Amino acid sequence: MPSRPTSTETVFTYGAPQLKFGSGASDEVGYDLAQYGVSRVLVVTDPGVAATGLPQRVADQMAKFDVEALVYDGTSVEPTDQSMKAAVDHARDAGPFDAYVAVGGGSSIDTAKAVNLMMTNPGELTDYLNPPVGGGAAPVNELKPLVAVPTTAGTGSESTTVCVLDVLEQHVKTGISHPRLRPTMAVIDPDLTMSMPPGVTAASGMDILCHALESYTARAFTTYDRKQPDQRVPYCGSNPIADMWSEKAMQLLGVMFRRAVRDGDDREARHDMALAATVAGMGFGNAGVHIPHANGYPIAGQVRDFHPADYPGAEPMVPHGMSVSLTAPEAFRFTFDAAPERHLRAAALLDAGAAAPAASSGADTLPSVLTTLMRDIGMPNGIGAVGFGEGDVDDLVAGALKQQRLLTTSPREVDGEDIAGIFRRSLALW
Repeated sequence: MPSRPTSTETVFTYGAPQLKFGSGASDEVGYDLAQYGVSRVLVVTDPGVAATGLPQRVADQMAKFDVEALVYDGTSVEPTDQSMKAAVDHARDAGPFDAYVAVGGGSSIDTAKAVNLMMTNPGELTDYLNPPVGGGAAPVNELKPLVAVPTTAGTGSESTTVCVLDVLEQHVKTGISHPRLRPTMAVIDPDLTMSMPPGVTAASGMDILCHALESYTARAFTTYDRKQPDQRVPYCGSNPIADMWSEKAMQLLGVMFRRAVRDGDDREARHDMALAATVAGMGFGNAGVHIPHANGYPIAGQVRDFHPADYPGAEPMVPHGMSVSLTAPEAFRFTFDAAPERHLRAAALLDAGAAAPAASSGADTLPSVLTTLMRDIGMPNGIGAVGFGEGDVDDLVAGALKQQRLLTTSPREVDGEDIAGIFRRSLALW
């Protein structure tokens, strides 16, 4: 038997929720919950999704399985520490609950994860936030079953161990990451995404794309120092299983992304975008994401007066999928030398739906593919188009540097000067 190396990692991990996918899958949530022997459930959603009647329909179907369901519709479209605390306070007043159901986008799913965490574990939400923003504590108790029913195709939160939020006082977006946060079951019904307007479809789709692309180009699991069993984390670096899911997601996006934005009634495109979101989540939820997501957090957290198309509400915001896309072309130009073959393979997969294929075959190839796609689907032309200027770069860099859990996944070592260069080159992408 060959000896094992002791200095570098030889083990990767993989986890995923139980999955139910297909048209009409959301009609079976009551039955699925009954299999866990629960009797009282909190359904977590946001006001916009609640107005469609879907969360109440999901709640009502549980009665025939002797499951009592209450609906909480106070989730914020971009969750904050305050909005999550409000959800937790509501759950404590209305509880206890045997299980949780999230119906909505990543905001609702992430809020349900936070509620589940705080209803089963001691302390405050800040105790569990990723350092240096929070304490980085791990939950000490098992969580209750959580069924995630996404109504958007983008976040992949139904597959992951992460919940993301804005910390208002620090003007930074961060998250909580632990295997116990992963939903017990993901119920993906592409029919629920049919009402997404073009702007939401575009931003959500860019989130899928960055999930797949960042995990595919992430630092390889074999480059990390060898860990003890109790040191293993969900984001373990690129690996053969995560790569498979990421490639499939990019293959679907290359063909269907433009179609879904152009025609929201295209059922085939909606189906494949929902599938892409799910499989991308199964990839990045294990391999991790890196520079574009680290940069996206301060972009979203420091926004001043930008109002994206097709997103309701008076508050300024940069949707998460949009924020991670705005520095992606320059981030992947920066990381190209770490794995040229992966960057070129990704560009080929994503270029399938373009009017003309990319002509170059070097460091410019993937950035060119991304900027062409972004123009085609109506993404802003860099961070300057959402209200940032040269004078904001230092603050954006400071926010990105707080995302060390993500930056350590970069295939190329990155420091503040590197990130500043990426931000400056992303003021205008074309």
